Amino acid sequence: MIGYVTLGTNDLPRAAEFYDAIAKEFGVGRMMDFDTFIAWGAMGGAPGVAATKPFDGEKATVGNGTMVALQVDSPDKVQKVYDVAIEKGGTDEGAPGPRGDDGFYAGYFRDPDGNKLNVFCMTQAG
Repeated sequence: MIGYVTLGTNDLPRAAEFYDAIAKEFGVGRMMDFDTFIAWGAMGGAPGVAATKPFDGEKATVGNGTMVALQVDSPDKVQKVYDVAIEKGGTDEGAPGPRGDDGFYAGYFRDPDGNKLNVFCMTQAG
């Protein structure tokens, strides 16, 4: 049902560099690219992620409790995406590792604008 998730940015070129690197790890690139809005993913594929300057011209802010979760297929891929995020200016919100006893494995980070994301996989049936 979800086509893409949009995150606000105050610096679209910086967001573009960050999400270009993250998208590459998922094997996708930009699916929409405008002056104030870029979306990454594949049309007709899994949900994508977009960065945009707010339409109202006001400063982009981070939603408290809002997070985007990006699914991959292995703990190694969780680590790789997390490492790329940190390398490209993201900040740590919880290093990759198991969470609980149900096979949920995740790493948490914020993009350069402060938006919270995680990259996760399931290592066993939940």
